[in-house]
Amino acid sequence: MTAMRELIGDVLRARRLAEGLTLRDVSERARISLGYISEVERGQKEASSELLAALAQALEVPLSKVLLDVSSLLELEEAADLATVSSIARDEARASAA
Repeated sequence: MTAMRELIGDVLRARRLAEGLTLRDVSERARISLGYISEVERGQKEASSELLAALAQALEVPLSKVLLDVSSLLELEEAADLATVSSIARDEARASAA
């Protein structure tokens, strides 16, 4: 399972790229160091709620939308994980019955 910070980074990067913004653009708008934003986007740093709010504002998107996008990705990932676990359980049940 992907760490939550990686999903947050993926969503922030996708939003930034969709807006045609560079890390420098977002850094200047949010007044957060370019290096730190890069680490957040790569899932290497945990973003505080204040930092997320500043990044969402710099990207001109509601924080709730960023979090909703992260939630949607997490839901897809959990469904895929559940499907894998269910498949393994069925295979084990078939092997035991044979």
